[in-house]
Formats: sequence, C-alpha cells, structure tokens
Amino acid sequence: MSPRRVGFVVALGFSLVELLVVIAIIGLLAGFLLPAIQSTRESARRMTCLNNLHQIGLGMLAYHDAYKHFPLGGVEMKTLKIPGTNKLLYPNGRQLAWSAYILPYVELYSLAKRIDFTKAYDSPENAAAAAEIVPLYLCPSHARNLYLIDRFAACDYGGIYGQRILPNPDPKSGPQGVMLYSKYIRTLDILDGTSRTLMVSEDSRSSDMQWIYGGNVFDVSSPINSAQENDLWSKHPGGVNGLMADGSARFLSEEMNINILSAICTRAGKEPVGEF
Repeated sequence: MSPRRVGFVVALGFSLVELLVVIAIIGLLAGFLLPAIQSTRESARRMTCLNNLHQIGLGMLAYHDAYKHFPLGGVEMKTLKIPGTNKLLYPNGRQLAWSAYILPYVELYSLAKRIDFTKAYDSPENAAAAAEIVPLYLCPSHARNLYLIDRFAACDYGGIYGQRILPNPDPKSGPQGVMLYSKYIRTLDILDGTSRTLMVSEDSRSSDMQWIYGGNVFDVSSPINSAQENDLWSKHPGGVNGLMADGSARFLSEEMNINILSAICTRAGKEPVGEF
C-alpha cells in the first residue's frame, strides 16, 4: 500500500519565494557583520604595528644603555654640507640608518652580522643583507605588492628629525628632534620629557623608505595623514602609531592640535603639552 495519503500534499524543499527571502536575510546579515569583521582585523593590525614600535623602542633603549646615547638617524649622509660652504661633508658617505644599528638590540643578530658597517648602505657587500625583509619594520595595515624599493627592503617607520609645522623660535639651535644626522642625542638632552617626545613614527607613504638607508628620517611639517610624502602617515583610520623616547608606543590621532603635534616633535622646546 502506498504511504501517500489521499487528500494531503507533501511539500519537498523551498519555494522560490522562500529561497529569495533566505538569500536576502543572509545578505543583510553579511552587510551588518562585514564592517565589524573588517574593523576587528584592522584593530588587530594596529595592535601589531604598536607592538612593532614597542619592540623598536626597547631596542633603542638597549642601544642607549650600551652607548649612552641613541643612534644617529643616518650616518654620514651625503646631503650634509660643510657649514658656510656648498661642499659636501660626506661625499662618499655610508648613509646607514638608525634601524640598521639597532638590529642586534631587537634580536636580529644574524642579520646585523651580515652587514659591513664600514661600507655604504648600497655597497655590493651589503646588497644581500639590505634586501632582507624585516617584518618588525613593516606595518601590517600597509598592504603592498612589492617589499623591495630599488633592491632594498622597505620600512614603514621613520625617525623624527624635528618639526616644520610652526616657526622655530631659535633657528640657530639646529634640528629639534631626537633622530639627527650629525649629533647623538641622550635622554638627558630631552628636556621636554621622554614620555612627551616623539622619536619614531609611521611614514607608510614615502617612496624611499628602506630600513638600511638613513633617509628614513623626516621633519614633521603637516598634520597627521595629510602630507604626500616624508611625514606622519599611515593606513590606520584616524591617525598613526608613534614611539616616544621613553620606549612607549601609542596611537596619535589625526585630530591632534598642531601646537601639541609640533611640541612632541621637539626634544627641548619647553612648549606646554597637554593631554594627547
């Protein structure tokens, strides 16, 4: 006898209308969830970037403990001129970066041993080491197709040379930051306080940022995330991550008052700095 009962219809599967309703609900849920997922992923990337800077800060302080000063921003830069002349101070300079000198202090001993620090950053002897990609020096929010810039591994973090947002009240005082080309800076020289002085920050937009090249140093001349190159810029919505001279890393909002931004980029300006 057939199991089918007379007078009843057994419905199998979904009707077209029901299927469309289910698809619409799934699409609606995806629309709600996707931004939250993206936001969570960006938060994780931003925290990784902050951790990178914190590790760099520990390396900087360890270097300071060893040598009683921070490294130069760039060693023997060819752009430096003899005062009062048009002659270059280092026409055949090595132009090695601060980020190369702290490698032994951020647990990258093997890479540091492959660098000949008596040679220029772009010498044949340093070619292989200079092409080594260092995740510590890369912000995970900065997606890129190429990790090499002119044969050298990229870097998303630059040393703070000073500021050009506001006029320098004492132009003869020289560069105002911590990462300089011709003068070693000690914590004792940071009169504004190490926790209120920016030492390294993100510059994910410049085309010449390489961890071995001393050009990864810049003056801050514009509000955060507003300049085209060689300034504070990141892929993080709303600001950049920065490393203070005490080794702490923090997020700097692009809404920061320019007077405060200018003040934290100098080491001894004695400017009043409120909360930021």
